[in-house]
Amino acid sequence: MARIHPTAIIEDGVTFGEGTSVWDNVHIRHGASLGDECIVGEKTYIAYDVKIGNRVKINAMVYICAAVTIEDGVMISASTTFTNDRFPRATFPDLKSLRPSEPDEHTLPTLVREGATIGAGCIIGNDLKIGRWAMVGMGSVVTKSVPDFHLVLGSPARSVGAVCKCGLLFHKFVDGDTGDHTCECGLKYTVDDSIVREA
Repeated sequence: MARIHPTAIIEDGVTFGEGTSVWDNVHIRHGASLGDECIVGEKTYIAYDVKIGNRVKINAMVYICAAVTIEDGVMISASTTFTNDRFPRATFPDLKSLRPSEPDEHTLPTLVREGATIGAGCIIGNDLKIGRWAMVGMGSVVTKSVPDFHLVLGSPARSVGAVCKCGLLFHKFVDGDTGDHTCECGLKYTVDDSIVREA
């Protein structure tokens, strides 16, 4: 059974897995689904039809817009903002009516793969993927897809190294990188021209 704070706004058709917790002043729109054992921090907004996997941690004041999918084991830190329209406008060109907020042909998806971490205060673009067990450093602006196990930093975010499933940076990238690496925790990886795979 999910635990929902009494100040949270949960619209019709939202589904929760077993053991999920939703804290104060959260707003979750119709059709969204959250898996088992998720945590949704205070003042977070989750748009309609967003799909969230199991054991996902969403900290305070996160904005997750329509067309975002989040797989199992992801961490999204405080004040992260997702986007889904590359060329947003408030009105139509004649300025006589507002554009609708519902998804349309300009709404572009974002996929956050299993185990990824997004640091505090990040802005995540659209029409991209955050790879498996990747890590986005705090304050980064992500404008293109992030490969599996990559650590990206900056604005725009750029790959600087490889991170283990445990979260430690085990290798810094140099052009043409190739080799085998073992993290301090004992997990092993191969790096081939900046493509990182589990050994």
